[in-house]
Amino acid sequence: MADRSGKFAGDNPFAIARDWLAEATASEINDPNAMALSTVDEDGLPNVRMVLLKEIEVLDDGDGAFVFYTNYGSQKGQEIAATGKAAFVIHWKSLRRQIRVRGLVTREEGPQADEYYASRSLKSRLGAWASDQSQPLSSRSSLLAGVAKVTAAKGINPERPPFWGGFRISPVEIEFWADGDFRLHDRFKWSREGRVDPWVIRRLHP
Repeated sequence: MADRSGKFAGDNPFAIARDWLAEATASEINDPNAMALSTVDEDGLPNVRMVLLKEIEVLDDGDGAFVFYTNYGSQKGQEIAATGKAAFVIHWKSLRRQIRVRGLVTREEGPQADEYYASRSLKSRLGAWASDQSQPLSSRSSLLAGVAKVTAAKGINPERPPFWGGFRISPVEIEFWADGDFRLHDRFKWSREGRVDPWVIRRLHP
């Protein structure tokens, strides 16, 4: 067992991640849940973009996952559908910490996705219908016209679009990093073969 203590202590990496996010929520100026999500295209060329982490699940059996939402037809959605894999990093300047995750991805398109969609502002819900995400757009005015058209058709209580929902990242690797003096940072990597396998925890060189 790696010599973990303080901010790194705990037997459940998802609970540790939740604690770190809670701390960042109190100190980060904007979007403490912003993460850089990486996928690869059909040629293996990586793509990375910022998305918002909406939930860190901690299940009764101790397992968990990281959940975000997007248009399934977007470039990231298509690349995830093709590979079933993704990675992300979330970095907090205020805490001088970051979390890196690599894992397998499944869709969340049931009641949980419906509930999250319903919690968004009306304009955001209508925007999800109007945006053909990642596709070419002739002008902003055409996008706004599309929103107006959707508003007239869907009203004030639009249902969740069938092409929009969640992705759940089930990690095979989670790395917790904290800044150290003289760049002697602390790094602990949790790794496993699959979600039913036990975690192996190793301290890494900075």
